[in-house]
Amino acid sequence: MRRRAAALLALLVLAGLTGCVSLPDDGPVVETGSGVGSGEAAGQYYFDPPPPPDGASSAEVVDRFLDAMTAFPITTSVARQYLTPEFRESWSPKDGIITYDDFLAPRGSSRVTVTLVGAERLDGTGRWRGPLPAYDETLTFPVELVDGQNRIASAPDALVVPQSWFEQRYQRVTLYYFDPNARVLVPEPAFVPRGDQLVSNLVSALLGGPGPQLSRVATTFLPAGSTVELSVPVGDVVDIAIDASGSAPAPTDEAVRLVVAQLAWTLRQVPTIEQFRVSIDGRPLQLPGGITEFGVAEGARYDPAGYQASGWLYALRDGVLVAGAPDSLQATDGPFGAEDLGIRSFAVDVASTTVAAVTESGTTVLRAPVRGGEQATTTPVVSGATDLLPPAWDASGRLWLVDRTATGARVSTQVGDEDPVELRVPGISGSDVRSFLVSRDGSRVVAVVRTSTGDQVRVSRVRYAQNRLLSASASQRLTWEGGEEVRIRDLAWRTPTSVAVLHRVADELFEVRTLSVDGAPAGAQVSASTLRGRYVALTGTPVVGDTLWAVTRTGLVDTSSTREVVELSEGEGPVRYVG
Repeated sequence: MRRRAAALLALLVLAGLTGCVSLPDDGPVVETGSGVGSGEAAGQYYFDPPPPPDGASSAEVVDRFLDAMTAFPITTSVARQYLTPEFRESWSPKDGIITYDDFLAPRGSSRVTVTLVGAERLDGTGRWRGPLPAYDETLTFPVELVDGQNRIASAPDALVVPQSWFEQRYQRVTLYYFDPNARVLVPEPAFVPRGDQLVSNLVSALLGGPGPQLSRVATTFLPAGSTVELSVPVGDVVDIAIDASGSAPAPTDEAVRLVVAQLAWTLRQVPTIEQFRVSIDGRPLQLPGGITEFGVAEGARYDPAGYQASGWLYALRDGVLVAGAPDSLQATDGPFGAEDLGIRSFAVDVASTTVAAVTESGTTVLRAPVRGGEQATTTPVVSGATDLLPPAWDASGRLWLVDRTATGARVSTQVGDEDPVELRVPGISGSDVRSFLVSRDGSRVVAVVRTSTGDQVRVSRVRYAQNRLLSASASQRLTWEGGEEVRIRDLAWRTPTSVAVLHRVADELFEVRTLSVDGAPAGAQVSASTLRGRYVALTGTPVVGDTLWAVTRTGLVDTSSTREVVELSEGEGPVRYVG
């Protein structure tokens, strides 16, 4: 077995995707600079692979072809020299990436096989698609003679590279699309090459669109199948020229706002870019008033973490709802803040206007204003349930409930005063669910499912049409090294695309691990920290920069600085942010 790298990603072609992260065939991709997009990360080296040697055997040609795909700066110009002239024209490595930990040495003559170990896949936009199926782990390379030299006649339409190489040269980013109702941005994790081409790679990946896997989950207002050209930035402004081959109609003012929002949220990940201009097929985009220059802070109202969401904490103190800064929680003036109404858990909506609370029996949900004085009243939402978990809200005002019945969990949602509607979530519904989250954009349900061998974190995507909830996808498990037999105490949002998991390692020793919602192991990009003490819960938000609190029975501990402790009053808890 020949050693090639570490552990993670990949893809043979995922059909149906129209866009890709551009992979150059000729010339270098300059990878310089520092900070975000730097190509000078530790362990990187320049590699100019040699062309095919005369008289190389079939197995040697395949082996050298795999080496040629690790050229740095990234290019496939030499790798193409190992292909037959006919296949050279059709080979499309930009359609995906296959990463591997190791591989068995190439074997064969007219048909050379290579068996990958630890292979995983990415699609053409750089989004992780999971482990390569076992039946695809053995790659076959037909070899033919061309002018007396062995050349490859077929290969996967993908860049096939070691995981360690990939981790050094690609970075995790977020692409922003819209929910089907164009009310809130839906963030999607992806990987793009590091370096000075980061802006181009981000826009190119975004132009790939959400793809068929996210049909009815996310949509884009950028023209499908288009490509991008960037001018040399003048100061902190970059020009983005999108070529849609004349197929894109002139956008309306609202469509321009949505396009600008998608680009602004995606580009703000590049710290050197503050403003940008956009043209489609040579037509500059402009907002009313002739505005053609846009800041990366545009589109705040589409924030996937909730527009103007409160950063306050809410808690129950002797059954009464209190709110405020962690060290100064005060009773609210709504019904739940006026007296103990016998509730055990609650959730405040993203707008901080409404509370949904589960009664002590776990069988009923009450709803009331956060504020309102004597005129405000509670309203039953659900009664006759079995054992309701703490509820959750998304940014569209949709209330999410999970009832732990004798036959497993039942997931339901409620909009306004409508009756709750059950949603079947494969892998979560009917299971022993211990806790759950809903992303504020409403596109993801995350749950801790208990099994006989350990707890699992599972994620499902939610589909909509005209604000009507349609269905949920089969949930996928988020895995991590050493996480096969753990018992999870709690989970919380860390960012719009990651969750924090609290589990006990030993007596009075807990670990908080952050996992990406796409399931990508991502090597060192998955963070973990150890806490000493006895912890009962996590409290966090998807807002980057908000404190992630580990909760004890007597206080809150900042997980980023365990020295910062906020004491809770006697009888105070549970503690939650909005959502």
